[in-house]
Amino acid sequence: MAEKASRGTQDIPSSSPDENEFPFGYPTSICEDVPEQKYLCSNCNNVLKKALQTLCGHRYCSACLSWIVRNNKNPVCQKCKEEDPSTLSEGSLLAEERAFGDAAINKEISELRVHCVTLGCSWCGTMKNFEEHQILCEYALIPCHTGCGHVVMRKKLADHLENGCVNNVTVCHKCKQSLSSSEYQEHSCEDNLYREQKHVQAETPSDEKNHSGLSVSMDGCRFSEVGCSFGGSKEKIKEHEKAAVGTHMLLLLQYIKQLKANLCTVSKAANGFISQTELNVNGAEKSISELCIPGSLQVNGDLEVDCLTRTSVPRDESTVQQLVREKVISELENKLHVFENIVAVLNKEVETSNLEITAFRRQSELDQNVIRGLELKIAELHHCLTQKDAGLSRLHKSLVFSEQTSYDGVFLWKITDVNQKLQDSVTGRVVSLYSPAFYTAKYGYKVCLRIYLNGDGMGKGTHVSLFFVVMKGDYDALLPWPFRHKVTFMLLDQNNREHIIDAFRPDLASASFQRPVNDMNVASGCPTFLPLTKLQSPKHAYVKEDTLFLKCIIDAN
Repeated sequence: MAEKASRGTQDIPSSSPDENEFPFGYPTSICEDVPEQKYLCSNCNNVLKKALQTLCGHRYCSACLSWIVRNNKNPVCQKCKEEDPSTLSEGSLLAEERAFGDAAINKEISELRVHCVTLGCSWCGTMKNFEEHQILCEYALIPCHTGCGHVVMRKKLADHLENGCVNNVTVCHKCKQSLSSSEYQEHSCEDNLYREQKHVQAETPSDEKNHSGLSVSMDGCRFSEVGCSFGGSKEKIKEHEKAAVGTHMLLLLQYIKQLKANLCTVSKAANGFISQTELNVNGAEKSISELCIPGSLQVNGDLEVDCLTRTSVPRDESTVQQLVREKVISELENKLHVFENIVAVLNKEVETSNLEITAFRRQSELDQNVIRGLELKIAELHHCLTQKDAGLSRLHKSLVFSEQTSYDGVFLWKITDVNQKLQDSVTGRVVSLYSPAFYTAKYGYKVCLRIYLNGDGMGKGTHVSLFFVVMKGDYDALLPWPFRHKVTFMLLDQNNREHIIDAFRPDLASASFQRPVNDMNVASGCPTFLPLTKLQSPKHAYVKEDTLFLKCIIDAN
């Protein structure tokens, strides 16, 4: 039945699930469990909706941040003020372009367990499905779309439109009486029609003229033939037809149902009448002619059927079909217009996307050029660094060499890890060792020593072999050749008891003492310098703490 709403929409706490119901975050009351602090907006203290994180690390709803920036000049993060006003910095200034979407928090919030806050609804689910449910919730209070001022549950809206909506009425096309949908289905206007006929007969010609004049000045709705009584200007007629689509379709449906019922009744009456008369052909024709006299047969007091003519029914059906066809065509044209607008919008978005893609591609090319330039610079710096490393290595070697180099013809060579080096010499891993270079004088001959700990030539495996090597020096062009100076080798006893001494004079005919052509000449010296047994004898201290000392003296005379 009709609802009696005593309050307007502003007096009733609406839970209408439109898109602005929770513009500044979701209330914490919809959550099954108390939400953590990180899920709450720093402004409205509700559950974040479209969370944004600022440079200072606090989170705001997208709508909250827009509202704060729009309504404040140089807004500062309220949380920063509350936590420690002394730490306010440029990062505490709020601006939409300086905030970024917090995808991680949004994902966690979308998985929170929530329930519907509408009274009577038992829906439970996750936050990501909450707004979709609010749009479909049957218990949500929504205003009637006809503008009657009533607020009803969504599930009761159809019943309200059917029985209680004062704006959702149907006008009888016979008696012009405004009726609700349920009243119209049970309406019978037989008495009203009789009074209307009497009233029409009593009308004066002047009244008919005035009435016709009024009808000419006022346009009627195209659905007036099925019960719509709306009248007005063409603009108002267009607005009315757009707004009352549902009412018109309901009128058409009722009209068709009523038409079918009346036709069935008329058909039954005609068949019964003919079956009861037992007349010959002429009598039947006479009866039919009597039935077809100008007059009308009323069925259920709702419809006049003139003489059971076969043309009236097709005419009504064609009228209904034409109206339905026109309405369908109008709706299809409206939908087509909507789709065209959607396609136009999508085309603009595609064009915008193409422009953005083109811009991104250009930016990507520029970035690639910058990257290639940086890679070339890095390669150059790496090459330069390698050269500097090589230079440092040479300088280090030169420094070590200068520290160890002797310029007076006397050289002391310290050899450590003797046992390991002797073992390497036996296995052939490292057969010989070279000493650092030294000079007979500051601008003299450049020479070095070469030792075979496991022997070489006739002393291999039995003796330590020690050789003298003439090297290519910087001042060879100023020196006399071949090399003529006496060379003395000494293996020092670290207990200073019995040193091993051996000496020789260069063979002037030997290539070992000619001016070097390569980096160094062939070594020459003493292949049986010291027996291995004596080197390792406990009676002597030639090797002490795994270290031995060799001394070379070059006679400058």
